[in-house]
Amino acid sequence: MDYTISPLGDQAIVLTISKEINEEAQRKVQVLSKQLDEQQPDWMIEYIPAFTTVTIFYSPTMLAQEDVLPYQAAEMEIEQLMSSITIETAGEPRTIEIPVCYGGDFGPDLEFVAEHNSLSTDEVIDIHSSGDYSVYMIGFAPGFPFIGGMSKKIAAPRRDSPRLTIPERSVGIAGMQTGVYPIETPGGWQLIGRTPKKLFTPEADTPSLLRAGDKIKFKQISEEEYINWEEHSDD
Repeated sequence: MDYTISPLGDQAIVLTISKEINEEAQRKVQVLSKQLDEQQPDWMIEYIPAFTTVTIFYSPTMLAQEDVLPYQAAEMEIEQLMSSITIETAGEPRTIEIPVCYGGDFGPDLEFVAEHNSLSTDEVIDIHSSGDYSVYMIGFAPGFPFIGGMSKKIAAPRRDSPRLTIPERSVGIAGMQTGVYPIETPGGWQLIGRTPKKLFTPEADTPSLLRAGDKIKFKQISEEEYINWEEHSDD
């Protein structure tokens, strides 16, 4: 696996795995993350996977060696780790279905997205709900998935003026990406719907429903189905 290593301050190291954001780069990030989860090096404090990089924070005291700087020791440890990694070690990704009620109060920007792309709202819904999506990274807000694979036919710019409050579980579009706001937060994405499914549960052992590498399937549901889900589902 090709990669470059660079320092980030005096307690972190950045592995750049690709110069382009694509599914292959995401899969390589997933492979490295899986290895770090399994090995849990005692010198590692935490790691942060992103679109094309993995940043590893380390303890300089745990890497202290005579005549070797902590960064150099971290670099050697990572090179040894990377030597045993192949793309085949990623395993099969999970597929998560996310029900979405599109338009209306749940998706106030659906008509804008349709007009921007010279489509009907039904066409936007059909395209969005039939896409083959992958979670590239979790960030911005707890459990927020940056999801790739959306058709350029429904791409739309961010709002000129971000909203001060986005309802939790809102589904949005920004550029060529789609995502779901797991919590109430300010935001500038175009809102096209909302899911009754919780993406972030802070009291759970694993708070975030989604993780990098997951496959996503959006499923259109009616407002009645949405209300029924909220009333009877523990999701």
